[in-house]
Amino acid sequence: MELKVFDSFNGVLPPLTPLQEEILRLKKERNAVILAHNYQSAEIQRVADYLGDSLGLSYLAEAEKNADVIVFCGVHFMAEVAKIVNPAKKVLLPVLEAGCSLADSCNAEELAAVKAANPDLYVVAYINCSAAVKALADVICTSGNAKRIVEQVPEDREILFVPDQNLGSWVASQTHRKIKLWPGSCYAHVMFSVEQIEEARAQYPGAPVLAHPECVESVRACADLVCSTEKMVNYCKESPADTFIIVTETNMIHRLRAQVPGKHFVAGPTARCACNECRFMKMNTLERLRDCLRDLSPEIILDENLRQTAHAPLKRMLDWSK
Repeated sequence: MELKVFDSFNGVLPPLTPLQEEILRLKKERNAVILAHNYQSAEIQRVADYLGDSLGLSYLAEAEKNADVIVFCGVHFMAEVAKIVNPAKKVLLPVLEAGCSLADSCNAEELAAVKAANPDLYVVAYINCSAAVKALADVICTSGNAKRIVEQVPEDREILFVPDQNLGSWVASQTHRKIKLWPGSCYAHVMFSVEQIEEARAQYPGAPVLAHPECVESVRACADLVCSTEKMVNYCKESPADTFIIVTETNMIHRLRAQVPGKHFVAGPTARCACNECRFMKMNTLERLRDCLRDLSPEIILDENLRQTAHAPLKRMLDWSK
């Protein structure tokens, strides 16, 4: 398989298109801030005010005190997080139907039933879940702080980790805690295989393999580093290596190209193709972003009781991360 290799921009970006310029004009008119997740297309990342993961972006938006509108280019649960931590602002999602296979794998009603049957369970919820699931959790975590959060759960409590069984098993191996795993996964991350990764390594000997913990155990075991997308950026900046094999959603490479000059990035292949893009993330387009800003819709609306209940485990995570 011919791999997709991306060079960094080295400080030279392509000129903005008329549609991108229109989006920036509308953003100014609406006094909006545009957040783009790492897995968004390069065209959307180019017009964003901030790039990052879902929680980091939501708190960056909170710091934008003067903005009236937050547009989250990502998937539904991410925009919900932005609304949870920014209740007074109008939060928009360009495509309301942009879901997430991982978030959808954990239904709030099913989780409530499990909790009712096992009242002593301590629920640690990965941030990639719905607001209704967050409201049932004891604490939230991200891929970057999951180990630290789990280590602070009282040792006499039995942990249920939802919804990602792969991240949960990785955290269990790092903390040596006994953890019950919800049977959920991200469809994009489980498509990576050891065979394909080793073929990439053979073509680029010496290139570190960086894998997201949502990947399956066998892929994590063959990686040089298992880490969050934020840590991938710092690792590539600090490493003496000039080429990296990136085993996560392929659009992460656009951010790496922009922020890590002078280096090369190989998209982790799957048996299906030489890249791996999330179909839900791809639902966001420049046209839908433009329409969203123009119409101030679709808007994320949360029941206030639900929002406050979901905010409590998020706040606990932040307190534990200090």
